[in-house]
Amino acid sequence: MAPRSLAALLLLLLFAAATYPSTRAATSSSKDEEEDLQYLIDNTGDIPDNDPDGWLPEADGDGDYGDDDDLFEDQDLPDQQPQIDETHVVVLTAANFSSFLAATRHVMVEFYAPWCGHCQELAPDYAAAASHLAAHHSQSHVALAKVDATEDTDLAQKYDVQGFPTILFFIDGVPKDYNGARTKDAIVEWINKKLGPGVQNITAVDQAERILTGDDKAVLAFLDSLSGAHSDELAAASRLEDSVNFYQTSSPDVAKLFHIDPAAKRPCVVLLKKEEKLTFFDGEFKASAIADFVSANKLPLVTTLTQETSPSIFGNSIKKQILLFAVANKSSKFLPIFKEAAKSFKGKLLFIFVERDNEEVGEPVANYFGITGQETTVLAYTGNEDARKFFLDGEVSLDAIKDFAESFLEDKLTPFYKSEPVPESNDGDIKIVVGKNLDLIVLDESKDVLLEIYAPWCGHCQSLEPTYNKLAKHLRGIDSLVIAKMDGTTNEHPRAKPDGYPTILFYPAGKKSFEPITFEGDRTVVEMYKFIKKYASIPFKLKRQDSSKARTGSTQTEGVRSSGTNLKDEL
Repeated sequence: MAPRSLAALLLLLLFAAATYPSTRAATSSSKDEEEDLQYLIDNTGDIPDNDPDGWLPEADGDGDYGDDDDLFEDQDLPDQQPQIDETHVVVLTAANFSSFLAATRHVMVEFYAPWCGHCQELAPDYAAAASHLAAHHSQSHVALAKVDATEDTDLAQKYDVQGFPTILFFIDGVPKDYNGARTKDAIVEWINKKLGPGVQNITAVDQAERILTGDDKAVLAFLDSLSGAHSDELAAASRLEDSVNFYQTSSPDVAKLFHIDPAAKRPCVVLLKKEEKLTFFDGEFKASAIADFVSANKLPLVTTLTQETSPSIFGNSIKKQILLFAVANKSSKFLPIFKEAAKSFKGKLLFIFVERDNEEVGEPVANYFGITGQETTVLAYTGNEDARKFFLDGEVSLDAIKDFAESFLEDKLTPFYKSEPVPESNDGDIKIVVGKNLDLIVLDESKDVLLEIYAPWCGHCQSLEPTYNKLAKHLRGIDSLVIAKMDGTTNEHPRAKPDGYPTILFYPAGKKSFEPITFEGDRTVVEMYKFIKKYASIPFKLKRQDSSKARTGSTQTEGVRSSGTNLKDEL
C-alpha cells in the first residue's frame, strides 16, 4: 500500500523522514535478525493454525513490518484469546462501504490487519465503545465499523492506510484522522464531542469582545438565523476542525466588531487570528468547503516544523510548501523577511521554518532533502506523491523569495534530484546507476534494462545481492540487455521511484516514455530471468559455456554444475 504521504501519520512524508535515521540504524545493526525473519517468512506453512500470535505480516520492501505494529510485542499472549462481543461493530468491505457511509452520517472506521498485535489489543475497547454508542445513539446517526485492509487493499489504498490500526472518522463521507487514545472511554468521549453542537451563539457585543481578546484563532459566521441549513453546515464544518473555535451570530453590532459590513450578503464567514488580519471565506457555503478554508488559513504566516506541528502542516489541504532552513543563531536575520514574503501567498503556499541545527527534526529533514552544511537554504516542495523539490539559488532576500515562490506556483522551476558522482569506471556485470547518469544508461532506447533500487542498510537488499550478481553473470555479454542497480538513499530520478527497498524495475527498449514494469515475483535467478524474457523488446539467447571447453575435465564440469552457475541447469 502506498505510504501515507510523507505521509499522518501519518507520519506524513517529512515527519516520516524525521524518524528515518533511527529506522536505518536499527536495520543496519540487526542483519542477522533480518535474515532470521526472512527465513521464517519463507516457511510460513510450518506455523500451526492455532499460533496465538497470528503470523508475521508480509514485509515492506525496506524490511519494515508496518508503521504501527511491533513484531515481538505480543509474543507472550495467552494461548486462548477472550471472546469479544463485536455485535455492534459493522464489518465493511468494498461492496458495502460507500452505501453504508451514505446512509450513516457519522462513522468511525478501523482499518486493521488480522495479524496486527495493536489491532488485537484495540478490539475489546473498540467493541465496547460500539456497544455504548449503539445504546445511546441511533445507528443511522453514528456507528463504529472495521475493514480488513489485507483483504480490501484497494479501499485501504484509497484512504492512504499506512500502518495498523488506522482509524478514520467520517462525517457525511468526509474522513478525519482519529489520533486519540485507543480506549473505550477515549473513543466515546471524542465521538460525543464530534456529535455535539460545535458552534457557540454570539448575541451580545461583550461576548464578541471576549473572543477578540481571548481566542488565538476563531471562526465567526454572520447568518440570517442561528438555526437552519446554514447553521447546520457550519456545525458540520466545526466537527471537521478540532483546533479552532466556531461561533455564529445574526447581530449586525457583533459583525461590525469583526469588520464585517452589516449590509454584507449573508451567510458570511471570517477567520480571526491574533497576529493577522481577518480572512474572509468566499467559497460555497458547505461544510467541507468551510473546513478546507479553515485548514488552509489557520496556521500562522510561518510555522516552525516540530513533531507537534507536523500533523497540522502535512494534513493541511494546501500541499505546496516553501521551507527555510537556517541555524538558530541566524534565524532572527532571515525569519522577518520570510514572514513578509509569506503574506503574498496566504491560502496558496505554506511557509515553514526548519531549525537546521535541531537534531530531533532539523537535521534528519535536511538529510531527507539532501541539504548539507550550515548555509541558510530556501527550497520549495510539492508535498504530494511526486515529492519534487526546488532550491533557491543566490541571495536569500525578500524579492528573491517572492519571485521564487511565484515561479513555483506557476511551475516554472527545475526540480532538484540527489545524485552521487558518476562512477569513473562502470564495466562490471552490473552497471552502477546514479541520478546523473540514469538517462544515459536506463533510458537508452536501444537497450532493455533491469534496475534494482536498493538501500545499503536494507536486510532484504543484502539478501538479494548474491542472487542479483548471479543473474547479471548469467546475462553478461548480451549486448541488448543491461542489468543495473542504484542506491535509492543517495540518488533520485523522476523515472525511478522506489516503492520500498528493494524495488526492481524493467525498462523495455523502445518504450522508455512509458512507466517501467515492476518485478513482483520471487527474487530468484529463474523468476527474474523469466520476467526479463517475457518483457524484453529485443529477443536474445542465453550465452552458454563453450562445450569443448566444458569437456576438458570432468572435475571442472562437475564444479560448475554443483555451484549452479549454469542457468540451464537451474531452469
